[in-house]
Amino acid sequence: MDIMSIIGWLLGFALMWFGMVFQKETVDGVVVGYKFFFDNVGSFFDPTSIAIVIGGCFAALMISFPAKCFVKIPKHLKIVIMPTKYDPRKYIAELVEFAKEARVSGLLALEDKLHNTKDEFMRTSLMLVVDSVDPEKVKQLLETELDYLDDRHAQDRAFYDKGSSYAPAFGMIGTLIGLILLLKDLSDPSKLGPAMAVALVTTFYGTVLSNLIFTPISNKLKVRHEEEYLCKLIIAEGVQAIQAGENPRFIEEKLTQLLPRGKAGKNGKSADSESESAAAEK
Repeated sequence: MDIMSIIGWLLGFALMWFGMVFQKETVDGVVVGYKFFFDNVGSFFDPTSIAIVIGGCFAALMISFPAKCFVKIPKHLKIVIMPTKYDPRKYIAELVEFAKEARVSGLLALEDKLHNTKDEFMRTSLMLVVDSVDPEKVKQLLETELDYLDDRHAQDRAFYDKGSSYAPAFGMIGTLIGLILLLKDLSDPSKLGPAMAVALVTTFYGTVLSNLIFTPISNKLKVRHEEEYLCKLIIAEGVQAIQAGENPRFIEEKLTQLLPRGKAGKNGKSADSESESAAAEK
């Protein structure tokens, strides 16, 4: 479970609530302290504004995207909160073991071990090698799969990016509607302040929806994509290297170079490789 996402949302809403109710207490214009004014919360609730911002935003999304994008929302929330963990070093270690097996017993020997492989992409990719598919075709298929993954995830993020831009826009639309209705009746000056507050609430809703919901989800989905893409890129490069009959140690070094800094150790070695080397020296 991604605790950071949960804490972030809870903290964001808690701070907004704190800003609504915690204010200065004044007497004759002089600040005498601070106090919680829980009655203020009602000022930030307006059903009409909610309908305009949330309803209008999702109406625009319905025009812009097919129904399948809305069906994926629960899946995306699960990815944000309870993501699949991708450890590139484990993939490298597994590919190196396959390379050693192929070097000793041949590519056909990999077929029996593939049944225990949990990653479907790795299993199907290595089966292409076991079935003696032409290396150029294998390369083309793997690159196509990576491109498809990139495009599919980019389309998913585009849904939330558009929602992030629509929400403030409908917040402004709601504010303009409120101002029009306000300016239409200026006979009672005492109503101007409350009416202006209601008009501005829609902008508040739109900004919150954009910056605390849509944009964070889009950014977190991008992080998840990069984690998955890196592991699949490692698989694609490793499978092609195994098919080419390259040395397992060279394959390990080659794949380790794909890791970002911090995940690779000195001289391009992974942390696991360095630990093994240190143990061997002792």
